[in-house]
Amino acid sequence: MQKQRIAIVGLGRIGSAFLREMLGKTGHGIELVCVSERAATGGRAEAEAAGIPVRSIDDVVALGNDLDVIFDLTGDAELRKEMRANLAQSGNRHTVIASESILRVIWSLIGAESLPEIEGRALGY
Repeated sequence: MQKQRIAIVGLGRIGSAFLREMLGKTGHGIELVCVSERAATGGRAEAEAAGIPVRSIDDVVALGNDLDVIFDLTGDAELRKEMRANLAQSGNRHTVIASESILRVIWSLIGAESLPEIEGRALGY
């Protein structure tokens, strides 16, 4: 089975819940390559405890074709726009940036509990 190599950017309430779910899915064709979180969140601590590398956003984008999907769960549309521009500038036409909207579809298929709702959070691409 071909592995999908993923990164999670943003380990707040939503990113942390997704991280926990992904850590429980080892051997299911998904490899969690790294995460990115600047703040000292619970999700960052969980990733570090699990041995998942914590990298800067620039370092995540620099992985290039070694990543299949970057889950951007920051809720920051400007950051997502910057990541897309950096991928394009590097010539990376392989890596997909998945927004929280995509995660919510995936979550409805895999998650037992609902993802947190964050008041005023912008969804979409």
